[in-house]
Amino acid sequence: MKNKKFVGTVMAPAMLHMFVFIVIPIVIGLVISFFNYNPLSSDNKFIGLENFVRLVQDADFRKALLNTLLFVLITVTLNIGIALVVAQMISWFKSNKVRSFFRMVFFLPCVAPMVATSVARSIFPTTTGFLNVALNKIGIDSINWLGDPKVVMISLIIYTIWVDVGYNVILFSAGIDGIPSYVYEAADLDGASEWVKFRKITWPLLGRSFQFVIVQTLISHFQMFAQFAVLILKDGPQNSGLVLSRYIYKMAFEYKDMGYASAVSLVLFVIIMTLSLIEQKKSAVDWEY
Repeated sequence: MKNKKFVGTVMAPAMLHMFVFIVIPIVIGLVISFFNYNPLSSDNKFIGLENFVRLVQDADFRKALLNTLLFVLITVTLNIGIALVVAQMISWFKSNKVRSFFRMVFFLPCVAPMVATSVARSIFPTTTGFLNVALNKIGIDSINWLGDPKVVMISLIIYTIWVDVGYNVILFSAGIDGIPSYVYEAADLDGASEWVKFRKITWPLLGRSFQFVIVQTLISHFQMFAQFAVLILKDGPQNSGLVLSRYIYKMAFEYKDMGYASAVSLVLFVIIMTLSLIEQKKSAVDWEY
């Protein structure tokens, strides 16, 4: 009984926080999505499912949805792949100081606010940007990274991976360090190569880390906003950089169409929730060292 009271006391603030700042806003957003709601108007009519019907007919929404899915698919895949490779390479160093140094180097971009690094954007300018300077050195013409509709999304993906991959490097490094050393020592006695040890030991025993990293990265990347609002101008040419998070902001705060913005938010919430549940069920692991 005492343990139950202690657990209840410890969990109460977290549950209250979740209820006030997550559950209630979701419910309010769901209710508002059935209204033609404008915070500056006194006449907010109930319109039922009209906002959701409008979604189907809205070309900008379809563009934002397609861009979001493309962005998340590519960035999550590359982020996790690069982070895993980097974490594995860091684990090869025997010195804790060396490993800590490289973890710090990769994690540094995660510390800086995304808005600040988006404003800096020193790698993308056409004439002075690092990428174009490097391309010019090898005889390739400069690319309009933030002005060409065919390249804008590539620029956003490059920036997002650079600024976010360090977080997953730390998580994978912690997972690799948590694998008992005697497992690798036994593999060394059997003459296993680094690839075999990674495929037979590291990969399977990182199951729980993988599940956490995939779900958290999916949720994070679906909700990314700063680089789409700051790095490019007016969602890029031909809305090439328009994503759902930016579209929600535009509808809600630029056009004051809160009802429609809530409908778009609900669609984004359903997508994130569905993919997270599918990934958690698919990646369920049951193992012990």
